Order: sequence, then structure tokens, then C-alpha cells
Amino acid sequence: MDTQFPNEKLSFRPVFVVGNSRSGTTMMGRIIGKSKEILTFNELHFFEQLWSKNTNNKKLTSREAKNLCAKLLSIERDGYLAKRQPEKYYNEAGKILFNKKNEALSSTEIYRETLQYEANRHGKIRPCDQTPRNVFYIEEILEFYQEAKIINMVRDPRAVLLSQKNKWKRRFLGAQNIPVTEALRAKINYHPITISKLWQSSILAVKRCQPKTNIMNVLFENLIQKPEETAIKVCKFIDISYTPELLDIPQIGSSHRFDELSITGINKEVIKKWHTQKGLSQYEIYWCQKINGKLMNSFGYEFEPVKIRRIQLFLSGLILPIQLFFAMILNIRRTKNIFETVKKRIL
Repeated sequence: MDTQFPNEKLSFRPVFVVGNSRSGTTMMGRIIGKSKEILTFNELHFFEQLWSKNTNNKKLTSREAKNLCAKLLSIERDGYLAKRQPEKYYNEAGKILFNKKNEALSSTEIYRETLQYEANRHGKIRPCDQTPRNVFYIEEILEFYQEAKIINMVRDPRAVLLSQKNKWKRRFLGAQNIPVTEALRAKINYHPITISKLWQSSILAVKRCQPKTNIMNVLFENLIQKPEETAIKVCKFIDISYTPELLDIPQIGSSHRFDELSITGINKEVIKKWHTQKGLSQYEIYWCQKINGKLMNSFGYEFEPVKIRRIQLFLSGLILPIQLFFAMILNIRRTKNIFETVKKRIL
């Protein structure tokens, strides 16, 4: 297969796995990435970090186009958390865009060409971007790529809360590529109110786009408890063949236990750990259920009785502005337009 440039005869039919962070997006990406057709990328964070609605219609110069393509290659091949080394891929980016040298391309067109090229380079025909926060850009994705399929992962927000609370520990549970600064950022980012509101925002972002036939909600709990049945439905939705080998994925990425590189398959023990491990305090559960009550009911998540003291609620509310300030400082460089990012999450 010619890997110098995407086959122009092939339509661009990407898959996007989206959802609130720590909701099983990586697991789903691994499953469909084991098919013969789909290449699952690392988290690329193109939308929000490399693209902004304010510059959407801008046509890039040849140099700008090569730089963007090289950045995407660096993120994919070196890892999202690794130091960017676009200079390593500048020549290759030129080859990718060679057939387009007489065209002025937008950033979304560069993104398309880069994804299709990389998929073809691995002998696959369809790319999958598994960046969770793309959940806030579904409208734009479906506008730019009309043949895209969106898999939205949904998980009990209390389980998400516990996983986010422990996310900073990933560096010490097998994910050695995570810098200390990233672990610190994950630690500071956590507050039960902000994480609960983000879960709410991600669910509402998808609801605004439905009912569209190219969006499918997948409950994390269904994937764990009924993996084969759920995987078959997903494969049918994205139009690929199901084989049992798709579920033979590594059990890594947990916020609660060490990575087990030698163990594969679906670990059913992750269900409801927020309850069995008593990892959440009563006030954390209270805030989560208070903020997300109606949406939780719509997905069948049952309420947990809680007993709280008013002083706990007062102290958590008192800490929130401080936490938001430091979280803003640590995250501001991770977005192309901070105001657009905040707007996407609160409206």
C-alpha cells in the first residue's frame, strides 16, 4: 500500500470516541482499534488546543500547514504528554501535503489529511480519535466530517468522581510517562463540584446533538457487564466486523490498581468501586447527586442515601474558588482559546 499520501478514492469515515474523562474512552478505543480497519490514535486534543472556532475559516500558509501536520504527528507518535518535537516530522509533513501544495487548506482539512495518512501508513483505512473532550465539539465534528461516527461513553458520575480523585496516582501505578507536573495538575483539578459539573456538561453537550443517527451512547457499565453484546452493537454502529479478539485488550489505565501488562480482557471488578471501596466521602456523593440527579435517573443510576453536616458543605464551597483559580493557571496553556473552552463547559 502506498503510504505517502491518503488514497483520494477512500472517503474519510473517522470514528470519534468521546465522553467525560475517566468514562472508558480509552478502553473503547482499544477495543475498536484491534479491528483490521481502524487505527486508534493517542489522544490528539486537536479541537480546543490546536483549533479554535475563531480561526476556523482561516486558510493556512504552506509553512503553517506543515507545522500543524508535524505537531499532530509528534503528538501521535511521541505521546500527548511528551515534549513536542514537530521538527522531526516536518519533512514527512511536506510529503503528506505534497498533493495539496496548490491548495490553501484550513486546520480541519490538515487534521483530516494527517489522520487518514497515518491510518493508511499502518495498513488501516479508518482513523479513530479517542480524545474525551471532543464531546464538547460534536456539532463541529459532524459539520466538518459528515461521515463521522461518534461513540459517547457514559459512566456513573460517582465512579467518575472517584477515578478523577485518584487520577494523580496513575504515575505511580504503571504510567511512568506521566510527568510530576501532570500528576500535580490532576490533583489540583479535582473538586467534587467541578468534576460533577463537567459530567453534567458533557452529557448535555451530547443531548443537544441528538437525535442524530451518527451518535451512539454506550454505558461503561454495560461494556463491563455485557462486553460481547455491547461490542457487537458498537461494531454494527460503526460498520466493522465483530470478532472475539476485539475484547482481548490489556488491563491498564486504572486509577485504583497497578497496571497488569500480562492480563488481558475486560475486568468486571471495576463496577461500583466508588461504593465498595468507600473512596468517596458523604459530601462528595451528595454534591454529585445534587448536581446530576435528573441526568443520573435518565441513565438508570440509583441514588445513594447520604448523611452530611452543613459544615462539610460550607468548607467544600469555601475551597472551590481557590481550586478554580489554581486549576485555571495550570490549564490555561492547554487551550487555544480559554474563553471558548470555558463557554463550552458552562453553557
